Amino acid sequence: MGSGRLRAIDWAIAVGVAAALLVAGLSEHRPATNLDALGYALLVAGGLALAARRWAPVTVLAVTGLCALGYQAVGFDVPVVAYLFAVYAAVRAGHRIVTVAASVVMVAALPFAVLVSLHDLGEALARGRGALELAWLIAAGAAGEALRQAERRAVEAERTREETARRRADEERLHIARELHDSLTHQISVIKVQAEAAVHVARKRGEQVPEALLAIRDAGREAARELRATLEALRDDDKTPPRGLDHVPDLVHQARTAGLDATLTIEGHRHEVPVAVDRTAYRIVQESLTNIARHAAAATASVRIDYRPGAVVIRVDDDGTAAPDAAPVPGVGLLGMRERVTVLGGHLRAAPRSEGGFTVQAELPVDRTS
Repeated sequence: MGSGRLRAIDWAIAVGVAAALLVAGLSEHRPATNLDALGYALLVAGGLALAARRWAPVTVLAVTGLCALGYQAVGFDVPVVAYLFAVYAAVRAGHRIVTVAASVVMVAALPFAVLVSLHDLGEALARGRGALELAWLIAAGAAGEALRQAERRAVEAERTREETARRRADEERLHIARELHDSLTHQISVIKVQAEAAVHVARKRGEQVPEALLAIRDAGREAARELRATLEALRDDDKTPPRGLDHVPDLVHQARTAGLDATLTIEGHRHEVPVAVDRTAYRIVQESLTNIARHAAAATASVRIDYRPGAVVIRVDDDGTAAPDAAPVPGVGLLGMRERVTVLGGHLRAAPRSEGGFTVQAELPVDRTS
């Protein structure tokens, strides 16, 4: 329901309550006083205040209560209907403690307000109970609480349905990706083996190996490596512990073993991070070091992990052949990193450095990820 329609309904209720209170005040048979105009104004004001009950329930609760005390003190014996509506709205909005406290004050103060005009304690107590019976008060609060709980359960049910649907979709995508990985790996392996066998036979016979055959062999090798690197995460299951920031030193050690002068620097105070951030940070370092080894022709690389308040920043630099004025080619690895970071609400920068080489920097928020 749109906000405009809700406002119209709230104003209709407010005007209706104000009119009912005014009619009740006008129908009373009592001596006229100089304060009648004030009493009528308080009756109308208490009803019209309900127009804001959805957006300012506590304020409306206070205004309707004060108006009720005011017109009772002036001498109008009119039930505090507007205050009951305000109790319902405040409890529905979740302000239970404030509503209970205000209602206790209201029940205690009503007889004293009536006493201002009656000057008879017994009659004031009786009229105060009539203006605000405990049964009405409890019923209004119970109705507000019941509707609040019903709305909360509806929201929870909707969120549960969305999460279930999302999980099923993720599981189906994961199943399809694994099947695709298995199929492509098998087919690419067959092509690679056949091409390597043909190259071997040609060289054994002393024949010149066609360039096309060498290209097929090399493409098969590269495709197999890319496929394994890109879809490695899809092989993880409950039997394989997930990789995270604790395993980044292993990646740096493997890079050193492969001949790259790699260093690791950790800054800031280490704090717990969500599992999704932990895995994504590991994958970013893994993919960056893999790209450096394959494409950058770099001698050195540095990995920096910076734990900041509310975020983890991962930066990987190399001194490879990337030129400052060269636009980076968005390969599968970079696209995969960008997708992972974007899903978590973070930012990724992958670009050549001004002094030469390449930089990958990812800022992963840890306060918006569950």
